Amino acid sequence: MAMLDALDARLIDRLQGGFPLVSRPYAAAGRSLGLGEDGLIRRLRQLLHAGVLSRFGPMYQIERLGGRFVLAALAAPEARFDEVAAAVNTLPAVAHNYRREHRLNMWFVLAADSAAAIDAARRGIELVTGLEVNLFPKEREYFVGMRFQVGGAAPVGAAVGARRAGAPAALSEDDRLLIRATQAGLPLCRYPYRDIARRLGWAEAEVTAKLARWLEQGVVRRIGAVPNHYAIGYRANGMAVFDVADEQVDALGAQLGGLDAVSHCYRRPRRPGWPYNLFAMLHGSERPAVLAVVDDARALLGEACHSHEVLFSSRILKKTGLRL
Repeated sequence: MAMLDALDARLIDRLQGGFPLVSRPYAAAGRSLGLGEDGLIRRLRQLLHAGVLSRFGPMYQIERLGGRFVLAALAAPEARFDEVAAAVNTLPAVAHNYRREHRLNMWFVLAADSAAAIDAARRGIELVTGLEVNLFPKEREYFVGMRFQVGGAAPVGAAVGARRAGAPAALSEDDRLLIRATQAGLPLCRYPYRDIARRLGWAEAEVTAKLARWLEQGVVRRIGAVPNHYAIGYRANGMAVFDVADEQVDALGAQLGGLDAVSHCYRRPRRPGWPYNLFAMLHGSERPAVLAVVDDARALLGEACHSHEVLFSSRILKKTGLRL
């Protein structure tokens, strides 16, 4: 866990969503924290540089942009693990990559603008590594959105950006320009939206109006800080997978997504040798805290759940986020 003072902790806890769409947003956000505009910008810059925050800005929902976001896994031989990880990570379509404690020990996310591009990425990885890539596309989203609190002990699941996937938005070239200008984060300056507008040749009001509309439509999940949860105290990160009766999985998945320690909850397809159709990401300060949530989940799922496993992450191999 990073060494943070009380003001850093309050900043991270409060600014994970709801960043204002006004001309001087850092000034407005800083007032609620007892910070001046320049002081807030300086602290955000330090937290980003230290890796405590992964990003500060809009979080885009790729499916609402007409794209694809597919979980994938492979079994890398231990003697070749680093070599395989390097090969996988060089692919631009790979947004996140984690080592997990399982026979399938490398789990990554492929992000692309079409199903054909996802398949091409899968085939490319198989060609380079000689290993089978298992794809687990999202069949239904039950919950996405946890707010991570500094310290790792009391996550708040109710809130940030939890939406069901809807029909893809029709994106214009102007839309794509704005996404490309903001996908890595907002400028750390007094007038960030004006800075973006100048680069695009737009008016500032056009930038803020479009972002506001996208928030309403779910194209943007939220605008704010994206913490590195390991750096703020969540040392245990487990992907819990459950084999749940198909006729009950949707109702139970929605309930599972309501547990506080769950940040993501999806239905995904079963695969040969992989009986699980319900996936939930769980976070806690230590493994016993995560395992306690798994016990709660099993009690909630009841007899509809035939088996389960928890795949703890042991190493971050790559984490970049969506890029058009």
